[in-house]
Amino acid sequence: MSKQSIFGRIAQLTRANVNALLDQAEDPGLMLDQLVRDYTASISDAESAVAQTIGNLRLIEQDHAEDVANAAEWERKARAASRKADELRTGGNTVDADKFDALAKVALGKQLSAEKEAKDAEPTIASQTEVVDRLKTGLTQMRGKLDQLSSKRDELNARVKTAEAQSKVADAVKSIDLMDPTSEISRFEDKVRREEAKVLGQQELAASSLDAQFEDLEDLDEQTEIEARLAALKLGA
Repeated sequence: MSKQSIFGRIAQLTRANVNALLDQAEDPGLMLDQLVRDYTASISDAESAVAQTIGNLRLIEQDHAEDVANAAEWERKARAASRKADELRTGGNTVDADKFDALAKVALGKQLSAEKEAKDAEPTIASQTEVVDRLKTGLTQMRGKLDQLSSKRDELNARVKTAEAQSKVADAVKSIDLMDPTSEISRFEDKVRREEAKVLGQQELAASSLDAQFEDLEDLDEQTEIEARLAALKLGA
């Protein structure tokens, strides 16, 4: 993945307006699931690319540090060769002194070459450091956006489940209204009242029969009394 494509992908995803995307989606739940998958995959790709970019920067920094160290080492060697040449020349050995001066010049040339390489690498290190910082910031924003998407998805799923439950309750209430169970209760109540009325009638009927029996008994007693008095009259005559 090229550096430009990394920047483009990160910029596109971090600028994405989640609410606007959901408003345009026919099925927000599926849209969120897809966005979470896309963000997760994009973050994984971006992390690999950023890690590679950081690794390249660290290699350049290591080479730069090595060039700086080499430059310092060649400077040390040049000074040592120059001092040795001065000592030899002071002692009258110009031939060997010239050899050590030549070695000092070689060391100085190596020093200049190392310093140039180190200096040439510094703009690259600076620009790559800026790139890495921007990529890290973008990754942080992408992770934040992924957290936002995940939270939004969980919230939406919870709302969908709540809506489904409310819909079931509404359907149940509607079916109860259509069935109108109060009419069944009224019919049952009427049946119970009729049964109660029947029992009252039977009780009343039984009571009437008993009253009649007592009346018959009273009539029999009265007739017996009449017969007894009639018999007494006859005996008195």
